[in-house]
Amino acid sequence: MIFSVSVIIPVYNAEKFIEKSIASALFFDEVNEVVVVDDGSTDNSRLIIKNYQRIDDRVKIFHHKGNLNKGRSASRNLGMLMAKAPYIAFLDADDFYLENRFVRDKILLQDEDLDGTYNAVGFEFYRNTLEEEQHHFKTATLSKDVVPEELFENIVSSKIGYLHLNGLTIKRSILDDLGLFNEELVVAEDSDFIFKIALKKRLGAASIYDVVAKRGIHTTNIFNDGDIYDEYNLKLYESLINWSLSNSISKKNKDLLWSTLWLVKFRKKESLLSYIAYWGKLMMRWPSFALSSLSIKYFPIIRLRKHLFPRFFN
Repeated sequence: MIFSVSVIIPVYNAEKFIEKSIASALFFDEVNEVVVVDDGSTDNSRLIIKNYQRIDDRVKIFHHKGNLNKGRSASRNLGMLMAKAPYIAFLDADDFYLENRFVRDKILLQDEDLDGTYNAVGFEFYRNTLEEEQHHFKTATLSKDVVPEELFENIVSSKIGYLHLNGLTIKRSILDDLGLFNEELVVAEDSDFIFKIALKKRLGAASIYDVVAKRGIHTTNIFNDGDIYDEYNLKLYESLINWSLSNSISKKNKDLLWSTLWLVKFRKKESLLSYIAYWGKLMMRWPSFALSSLSIKYFPIIRLRKHLFPRFFN
């Protein structure tokens, strides 16, 4: 398969950054097209994009019907549906690629058994960072290479790091089996997408030590809103469990999904009754799990037995 890439860029009011983002993607001969989806911008973003289109016809502009703002997932989905190249890569409008972005991808993806690759992604700061933030802004990568079959268990727990969408290159054909981004997730939709690929497809490590792209850190990043992530992290794992029911996911990985869901839920430090009520709702939602060994394993009293009955476990 010829290594030709469609770069998907969703844009919403990114006039300060979009020029650098598009230019960084157009740098590569391997980029067949830069698919820019204007998500209802009200600033000068669309004008800047159209100016770039006059310079390079690889820039393709799309928007939602009625110029509506539908969010990042819907915009990436539209971009992927319009993409023509055999490979897809992603870039946010306030981020940019480095000159080594596709060097290792092009080599690794000669292996037809791989469905995609992942790379290290760093940061570009457009604002001052607080001292307590420094631990958060670490390069998105893995500390070591892992075989594709063990990738999910290593990233779902962040055991050896995590991946970022900007470092992902995937075969467009896998979307027929995998599906698109979950538009119900306001945030964590990128984690949902990456986890699904790791669960069902084969991703190889390209450049995990050398950064190939950078995320822009500024005052309007959505990850500055911690409350919204608290809300949607739980929905992320509920969504993944629901998806796993209709896909051929191993029991081991389903177990990991349940384990992570309960870690997120128990972190909220609610009452035992609220946990039992939540468990009951999940079982009503997924009757096929109600009588499974996993449903027993993750019943709240079982999960919290050491905390509830400490004298029996001393």
